[in-house]
Formats: sequence, C-alpha cells, structure tokens
Amino acid sequence: MSAHAGSRGWSQRSQLAIVAILLGAALVTWIVTVSRMHGMDAGPGTDLGSVGWYVGVWVTMMAAMMFPAAAPMVLIFHRVSRERARRGQSFVPTWIFVLAYLAVWTLYGLAAYGLYRLVVHVGGNFFDWDHGGRWVAGAAIVAAGIYELTPLKSVCLRHCRSPMHYVLGHWRQGRLGAVRMGAEHGAYCVGCCWGLMIVLFALGVMSLTWMAVVAGLIFAQKVLPRGEALTTPFAVLLIGIGIWVAAAPGSVPGLTLPTSPGADRARARMMHMEPGMPMKARPMQPAEMQQMKTQTGPDMSMP
Repeated sequence: MSAHAGSRGWSQRSQLAIVAILLGAALVTWIVTVSRMHGMDAGPGTDLGSVGWYVGVWVTMMAAMMFPAAAPMVLIFHRVSRERARRGQSFVPTWIFVLAYLAVWTLYGLAAYGLYRLVVHVGGNFFDWDHGGRWVAGAAIVAAGIYELTPLKSVCLRHCRSPMHYVLGHWRQGRLGAVRMGAEHGAYCVGCCWGLMIVLFALGVMSLTWMAVVAGLIFAQKVLPRGEALTTPFAVLLIGIGIWVAAAPGSVPGLTLPTSPGADRARARMMHMEPGMPMKARPMQPAEMQQMKTQTGPDMSMP
C-alpha cells in the first residue's frame, strides 16, 4: 500500500513537471517571439522572407501559441506511457510525441509559405492593398469564419477537447508509434485551427496583437469548459471582422495598413533583420524617407 501511494505521488509530480515544462516552454517562446517580431508588423501581405528565416519564426510562434492548448493531450500521453512502463511495457519519452506534433505544424507553415509565394508570383499587382488586397484579406477571414461551422471543424475540435478516447483506442507501440500518434494529433489540431491561422496571415503574420488574439481563441475553444459552444460566436465574429476589413480597414483596431508609414518602418526593420529579404512595398514619399532617417539613423539604405 505504501509502495502504491509512493508510486502515485511520483506520478503526480511527474505530471506536474510535464505541465511546468510545457508552460515554461510556451513562456520562453513567447518572449523570443516578442523579441524577434517586435516592430515587424507590416499588416496584411507582410513578406515572409527566406524560407529558413520564416521556418525559424514559424516554429517558435507555434510553440508559443499551441503548447498551452496542447497541454491536456501531452499530459494524457505522458500518463499512459508512464503507466505502461510501470506494468513492464515499453516507455516512450513524451518529447518524441511533442516533436512529431510540431513537425506537422511546420509542414502546414511550409505549405502556407509555398502558397504565399505562388500567389505573389501569379497574382502580380492584384493582391496589392490598393488593388484587391483588402478584399482578399476580408474574404479569407470570412472563409475562416464559415469553416468554424463545418462538420470537419466539429470532428477535429472534439478530438482536441477529448483526447483520452484517442490515446486509449489508438495507442501505438514504440518510438515510431509515438511519432505517428504525435503526427495524427497534429493533423487533427491543424484541421481544428488552420482557419484561425489563415486569419493571422490575413491580418498580418508578424502582428503580435493578432497572434495573441488568435492564440486566445484557440485556447478558449480547446481548453475552457464548454469551449465547443464558442464555435458559433467565433464564426459570427470572424465573418464580421472579414467584412469590416474589406469595407473600412482603416477603422479596424490593431490592423496595420500595408500602405502606412508604420508598415514601411516594419518592412525596413525586417530587411535589417534579414539582409537581402525582398520587400514588396509602395514607393516611399520624400517626407516618409526623412521620417525613416530620423527614426532609424542616416545610414539605413532603402530599396
């Protein structure tokens, strides 16, 4: 009986350690993200830079945004793996599951990057903000809102909110099994949240404000009690924001217009962070050039 109580106490401490590690990692990645992305919000259509630079930023963002919402699933995986090890079965480190989960989000980010490059290459000037850009951004947000009401969204959200049935019914042995389980859970998570990530791309992928808003929506849906009931209100909210962005973007709080001086400063900062990164921007006016020199120093070269 004493041994059982000791084992139970050790198990609880182990679970608390996993939660602490996840939340600590989320906090660290938020700090790194804020440090790297501060002042880089150029609004909708922000250039994503080189693929290597983008992947580094993207993975850090995903860890910051997703670790708190993924904590229940990671904790269940750890608990079941520890219990199986206690019974003499093989133990799989939880970090393998987590890395496989992040790998799926990395693939999603790469797919989004490829689509962005294709759109920029094929679309020409149509996607510029002064042409069809704001309508495209608004339509993307409306589409994300409509997706919230689809059966696929419901299935993926149900899995993310109640992962115990998946872990118990689809457990796979060994490290490869953990990789597959992490990848499958990551796929469900992408299915649940890809629309909200489209909202982030549409409003400015480098925007810390919108990143925090989207992360809050994801956490609320996945973790809060009765979070599934928030789907319809979120859908209405996103559709309303999409229409607002298309109709009157200048009045949307927290939205950086790509044609604003603030966006020009953000693009200049991004170019300084990664030399040689292409910048797609309107020509700057002489007054704006002088403002840039005043704020960033006389030696900054502009394209």
